[in-house]
Amino acid sequence: MCAELMRPPKRLLFGPGPTMVEPRVYQALAQPVVGHLDPYYFEVMGRVREALRQVFGTKNELTFPVSGTGSAGMETAVGNFVEPGTKFAVFANGFFCDRLAEMGRRQGAEVVRLEKPWGQTFSAGEATAFLERERPQVVAFVHAETSTGALQDPRAITQAARAIDALVIADTVTSLGAVPVQVDDNLIDVAYSCSQKGLSCPSGLAPFTASARALERLKLRKTPV
Repeated sequence: MCAELMRPPKRLLFGPGPTMVEPRVYQALAQPVVGHLDPYYFEVMGRVREALRQVFGTKNELTFPVSGTGSAGMETAVGNFVEPGTKFAVFANGFFCDRLAEMGRRQGAEVVRLEKPWGQTFSAGEATAFLERERPQVVAFVHAETSTGALQDPRAITQAARAIDALVIADTVTSLGAVPVQVDDNLIDVAYSCSQKGLSCPSGLAPFTASARALERLKLRKTPV
């Protein structure tokens, strides 16, 4: 029975995730384990961080993989940059936007939402009117919504957010490695993703990046994380 469980059937995966894994990734998984304080580990982590900067399109020093799924990346972003009493604006047009809003609510934030039917995206005019009216401290949106495939133009939201000096969190779980994210050019302060979709790896890691601007905001927290 155990031997049979170690031979899973080969599948051609066409869902949003997990996706097909590169053969060289399987080869790497077959190598010996090293300790987390081993010099080799630090060398590999340095290379991974630099590779993530390239795929995120950023120069952010704080770029690394969180141990966990994409939801762990979401919790890292919301848990650190949204505190009780924060006005948290969410652009809601799908399942994972709803999860962002719920996570903000559980952090004690004042959550405000701009709603659109699932599958539709937000224009710059809609984003500007909403953010100028609500004046939130933190804004969140999903770049590519897993539940529908809708691809949001980041700058339609981020330019309006920057105009009111709000911090921007972007969910890039489905988009990272599949389409250009360009964190720096798109004025994104915090972004997170996962390993089992556009990056063609097994699940279990959540790539994460935060700008120097975001880290300065983090220092101003009034409550502990």
